[in-house]
Amino acid sequence: MHSGKIDPTTTDGFLGGRLRLHQPADGYRAGGDPIFLAAHVAAKPGQTVLDLGAGVGTAGLCLLSRCPGITLTALELDPGQAALARANAADNGFADRMEVIEGDALAGLGGRCFDHVITNPPWLPEGTSRRPRSATRSKGHMEGEGGLAAWVRAAVRALAPKGTLTLIHRADRLADLLALLDAAPVGGLQVTPLWPKAGRPALRVIVAARRGGRAPFVLQPGIVLHDEDGRHSREAQAILTGAFGEPE
Repeated sequence: MHSGKIDPTTTDGFLGGRLRLHQPADGYRAGGDPIFLAAHVAAKPGQTVLDLGAGVGTAGLCLLSRCPGITLTALELDPGQAALARANAADNGFADRMEVIEGDALAGLGGRCFDHVITNPPWLPEGTSRRPRSATRSKGHMEGEGGLAAWVRAAVRALAPKGTLTLIHRADRLADLLALLDAAPVGGLQVTPLWPKAGRPALRVIVAARRGGRAPFVLQPGIVLHDEDGRHSREAQAILTGAFGEPE
């Protein structure tokens, strides 16, 4: 029997306050990663997007805010996170353009295909780190059955012909990602490093690929996130506040 207990949440601003999103006060909480992910998707009016493992909908809502005329499906396993994603869509005026489905990202959506798939997969293979006590944080950080390979297969399977996959992950998993994508029916791979400061090793990478693509691999210039004084760089600040403009 359901206890009726509601876990505490916070309401946080994203894109310079253009979005106000409810998040769990304790557990997995969105930071800059989903914003940078959404900023690297050139979705056009009339196109469809799948946010695979959407959490409270941060990446998808950032993309909806930036790209008029698109529709987005958010697939999230955790019931509490899915409920918050629905509330966030409604509260920010995107209920008519964002469908939230509670389900397993690795199982897909029964053959439905999308023009774009975006995802921020769990970071760590099972057994490589202690599981966080929070259930939502654990799901957000630890790979489940099938690991990263199953996540990539599910994402590629959901792509329409010539559809794009864009994901953000830890830089130390880049070799694994490239090997998995090399074995998948995608091409035109592009990698964008995210450096915490100039001269420091990248901690995150954004990887993009196109189903059936044949373009050569491109290593993009990348983005320095912070100046030496610790403040966000001009480029990072423009992305985080949504001031960088519409996709080309």
